[in-house]
Amino acid sequence: MRKLLILVLLIAVLLVSGCINGDEVPAEELAENTSRMNVTRLIPREVLFGNPDKESPLLSPDGLWISYLAPVGGVMNIWVGPADNPAAAEPVTDDTDRGIRYYAWAYTSEHIIYVRDQAGDENWRVYSVNPLTCETVDLTPLEGMQAIVWGISPKLPGEILVAMNDRDPELHDFYRVNISTGERVLVQVNEGFLNFIADEDYAVRFAVRVTADGGLEFFSPSETGGWELFTAIPVTDALTTYSCGFDRTGAIMYLIDSRDRDTAALFAVDTGSGERTLVAMNTRADVSDVMIHPTERSVQAVAFTYARKNWQVLDKSIVNDFVYLSVVADGDFEIVSRTLDDRYWMVAYAMDNGPVRYYRYDRTKRNAKFLFTNRVALENLPLSKIHPVVIKSRDGLDLVSYYTLPVGSDDDNDVCDSDEYPDEPLPMVLLVHAGPWARDDWGYSAESQWLANRGYAVLSVNFRGSTGFGKVVTNAGDLEWGGRMHDDLIDAVDWAVREGIADPDRVAIMGHCYGGYAALWGMTGTPETFACGVDVSGPSNLVTLLETMPPYWQPMIEVLMMRVGDYRTEDGRAFLLERSPLTHVDQIINPLLIAHGTNNPRVKQAESDQIVHAMQERNISVTYLLYPDEGQEFTRPENELSFYAVTEAFLAGHLGGRYEPIGDDFEGSSITVRCGAEEVAGLVDVVAD
Repeated sequence: MRKLLILVLLIAVLLVSGCINGDEVPAEELAENTSRMNVTRLIPREVLFGNPDKESPLLSPDGLWISYLAPVGGVMNIWVGPADNPAAAEPVTDDTDRGIRYYAWAYTSEHIIYVRDQAGDENWRVYSVNPLTCETVDLTPLEGMQAIVWGISPKLPGEILVAMNDRDPELHDFYRVNISTGERVLVQVNEGFLNFIADEDYAVRFAVRVTADGGLEFFSPSETGGWELFTAIPVTDALTTYSCGFDRTGAIMYLIDSRDRDTAALFAVDTGSGERTLVAMNTRADVSDVMIHPTERSVQAVAFTYARKNWQVLDKSIVNDFVYLSVVADGDFEIVSRTLDDRYWMVAYAMDNGPVRYYRYDRTKRNAKFLFTNRVALENLPLSKIHPVVIKSRDGLDLVSYYTLPVGSDDDNDVCDSDEYPDEPLPMVLLVHAGPWARDDWGYSAESQWLANRGYAVLSVNFRGSTGFGKVVTNAGDLEWGGRMHDDLIDAVDWAVREGIADPDRVAIMGHCYGGYAALWGMTGTPETFACGVDVSGPSNLVTLLETMPPYWQPMIEVLMMRVGDYRTEDGRAFLLERSPLTHVDQIINPLLIAHGTNNPRVKQAESDQIVHAMQERNISVTYLLYPDEGQEFTRPENELSFYAVTEAFLAGHLGGRYEPIGDDFEGSSITVRCGAEEVAGLVDVVAD
């Protein structure tokens, strides 16, 4: 929850006449190719996008309890049971609305902290629940403000550190909050800082401010009660330098830092002198994970994620644990929870073609006990492998990417000498990740499996501006929305065509947030490349996007000005308008599907409204879906299912893949079809009902 720009990838697309039913081959031109494939049955959307069976398991700090998220009446809630008998778990919350997605144990082992907002407005409120009595306390019972859990410490088990913008909507003050009563004590008034860095005593050790050029400055408290500069982070390092905690004494701060290097390494920084000591680094990837001992607060292991996650173990006392865990199950593993005495670990194994597997690991016995997977229904399904590949951009950048093929599209797909390419070019969907200061990873992707099962190749690209691959790649995206960032996507499509993966006449572009913008820009800036596009919550006008950011984004506005464009100057405004899809709406020649959550606080509904209106004025094909109870992300499974149902039929009409009829997938959804129902097979009938 500390990361400022975490966004979630969502997907979609459209359909015309000549549609198909269920398992039938979709289009005449595809019949010969698909007949040579080992065509599998359609995996129901409910299996891929419905609620998981269980997810996000955690161990209580004392090791006596296990918790996880699971549905109650179709809504995700927190369940708790004995750690040695998870089957006896019972729900301890009773949310009946959007469900719970984020939670953590307090160090009392008698309280669980969770957050939820209203209809996607991101005005998070913090709650505490006693798992033995199921008594819930609203710790931040204020309307119209945002609360963020900033710290949970074993030193102060009965309190948490919470950031709240109730005094000023632009600034979050810091409070210690009693988890039993909700009583709060002010720790730090925010006088214009981006955020604060606190230790395990909830003492504010540093304040972080954005500079006029988009860099960062760390200030430490002065003896006179003010602030004095501790260190400065240039704009080139601002997205790849941040704190990840302190050692047990508080004299050392762990800092992921890219200064004087390309990739962000882990340093131990003396909080008195500022001297940095290198702890771990990798020449190809930034630090992605840091494992810190729960009480000693020493760094034990660091992960670097280039194409796959790789751990570097620093503490000899856990070397044998990692050796053992590396062979327990397939996939990339991570330790998601630890008991305070460090005897038990909760370990998750992520696969590309199967569900996440969870184990309770006993270090003293060196035994990992399998608990459950997050989706049992996936376990015996023919799912596709995710293939990592590095694609060269036209100016020489390495773009770490992933592609997925339908099962059976390569005759030797599962043979050791497989070329991992299809026997014939396939219709392809280019999935563009959100952020854009984020990345795509290897692992299970519901969207990729869904699309591959319907007969599409899928390509995900870490274009310039993505994070995790060094600051050269990240900073190469500055002022390149609709520019070289998009060139990278086109270069990746061209690569897929050259390699015989993609049929150049049947390529779609889809994405959420920034990915939605990329879809809009693809349909306006490179309209000949894409047969159709899907935009979920993407901005159509970069000027209005930046003008209407939520107030609590104001402390970081200079970062956006430097990296996207400055709407406050005449030249900057002209630049942003030139890079706005709305400006080039006349260039759209192929169908577009647009979806938006009405309560999105970052990308307002007006961003979709205005481009849909412009397309309608020009008689350009567009289908527009609105969700009045969603925000930046589509969270309710009923809404996700309705969205993917429309998208699937839409894609089939324009790319020629298979599709499962919409059926009952609108049941319980708030979906409103504002226009273009006639463009998607079966949609008119469903809306009429």
